[in-house]
Amino acid sequence: MTEPILTVDGLHTFIGTDSGVVRAVDGVSFTLQRGEILGLVGESGSGKSVTCRTLMGLMPSPPAWWAGDVRYAGLPGRNLLDARERELQRLRGAHLSMIFQDPMSALNPVMRVGDQIEEAVAAHERLGPRERRRRALELFDRVGIPAASRRMRSYPHEFSGGMRQRVLIAVAIASRPKVLFADEPTTALDVIIQDQILSLLLELQRDSGMSMVLVSHDLGVIAEMCDRIAVMYAGEIAELADTATLLTKPRHPYTISLLRSLPETEQRTRFLPSIVGTPPQLIDVEPGCRFAPRCPLAERECHEWTTELLTAEGGAHLVRCRRHDDARRSETWPVQSFA
Repeated sequence: MTEPILTVDGLHTFIGTDSGVVRAVDGVSFTLQRGEILGLVGESGSGKSVTCRTLMGLMPSPPAWWAGDVRYAGLPGRNLLDARERELQRLRGAHLSMIFQDPMSALNPVMRVGDQIEEAVAAHERLGPRERRRRALELFDRVGIPAASRRMRSYPHEFSGGMRQRVLIAVAIASRPKVLFADEPTTALDVIIQDQILSLLLELQRDSGMSMVLVSHDLGVIAEMCDRIAVMYAGEIAELADTATLLTKPRHPYTISLLRSLPETEQRTRFLPSIVGTPPQLIDVEPGCRFAPRCPLAERECHEWTTELLTAEGGAHLVRCRRHDDARRSETWPVQSFA
């Protein structure tokens, strides 16, 4: 296997609040191969978005601070977390780019969308006004916005949610990045538009060969798009494996619970299963497994265990559970039901 384009080792992101320090990301490690799509999935507040924003250098300091070792192939021999703002500005857009959750708040409401795309192009390419406009028109066509020359003069509020998301994608790919972080790119979109956006992202990824980290709480989206999946829980990676293995042979009780709580199309019941309990507060975190209070397999030792990612299935499957063999063999899995 070739050298990963991105290697994240022991990433921590802490955020100071009036109530204490939030351990939003706590020891996250993974690699991203060239041309790979890695999915980050988990409940809200599990650390998915903060992980991406930290890697992009977009967390405000203060109140946030971070540590760890992040190696990017475009910045050889350097820890990306130590890069100065000038270096990060050179990398953002041309090397690392991001699609944000809310297209309305991510776009400038008083600036024409065409100008916003031209601005992204101008940040990394020395082009004259005519060339920038031509490049922006090409990007409009590339992301499937019709009547490009006319719509470039529109403002964000004149676009639908799906079209605003396409504009954001155009901005993100304007300088042909090597790594794209897609943070909930289909949030608040209806199912048909969601499928169109996901198909567009997959087409762009295949055509350019860029690597992608796709953030979602929707396992269906992740399963359709990703080569590997990292399941996050309470700021940590609970399980990491290739998509087929994780969906058919999950080993972490949290992953198993997530999969078993998904509604089935042929299910004839008025009850929607849900995981018992709630995620922990990430202030003054107790030692031991963070899922233990919700886990049906938890033992006393689980509450005291110094958690680590353990190897399963020949080394490609990582799981943060001391009882992962028992979890794999478990036939009964209690879930809470809501009418």
